[in-house]
Amino acid sequence: MALMRKLIVVLLMLCAVQVQAEVMAGRDYKVLSPAQPTSSGSKVEVLEFFFYGCSHCFHLHGPFSKWEKNMPKDVDLQYVPVIFRDSWEPMARTFYALEAIGERDHLHNDLFEAWNVFGTDLSDQEKIATFVAKRGVDRSKFDAAYNSFSLAGKVARSNQLVRSYGVRGTPTIAVDGKYIITGLEPADTIRVLDEVIKIARKERSKQK
Repeated sequence: MALMRKLIVVLLMLCAVQVQAEVMAGRDYKVLSPAQPTSSGSKVEVLEFFFYGCSHCFHLHGPFSKWEKNMPKDVDLQYVPVIFRDSWEPMARTFYALEAIGERDHLHNDLFEAWNVFGTDLSDQEKIATFVAKRGVDRSKFDAAYNSFSLAGKVARSNQLVRSYGVRGTPTIAVDGKYIITGLEPADTIRVLDEVIKIARKERSKQK
C-alpha cells in the first residue's frame, strides 16, 4: 500500500512537470497577425521592449540577463527601448548612445538600479551625461552619440517597431516576428520564452 502511494505521488509530480512545461497560445503567449519581418537572418529573433523606469522590466532584468548569458547560439537578442510619452525619449536616446560607443553592457544594470532602486533623476541629457560620466564614460563621446543623426534614426525605428508589434506595456518580448510574451512573472517569462523559441525554430526548419 505504501509503495502504491509513492507511485501515485511520483506520477502526480511527473504530470505537474509536464503541465508546467507545456505552453499554450492565448494563455502564455499570443500569435501576432500579421507576422512582422525580422532582421536576424538565419537566427531566431528575440526583441525585448523595455523602459528603464518600468518596475516590471526591472524585476525581469536579473533573470533575463542570466538567460542572455546562456541563450541558444541560434538566437539573436535585440533590446528595443519604448517611448510611450515624450519624457521617456531621453532614456531611449541614452540606450542607443551607450550602444554606439560600446558602453551599453557596462551601464545597462546601473540605469535600471538608478531608476528603480535609488530614484535617480535622469530626466534630461545633462543629468544623464553627468550620471554616465561618473561611471567612467567619456562625456564628449556620449553627448555626440546622443545628439547624432544616426541615433535619431534608431529612435524612429524603435517607435515604428512599437507600433508594428502593437506593444501596449513593458516588458514585452517578441519572438521571430510572430509570438508575443507579456504580463507574466519573470520565471514564467523565461520558461515560456524558451518554449516559444523552440516553436519558432521548428517553424523555420519547415521553411527550409
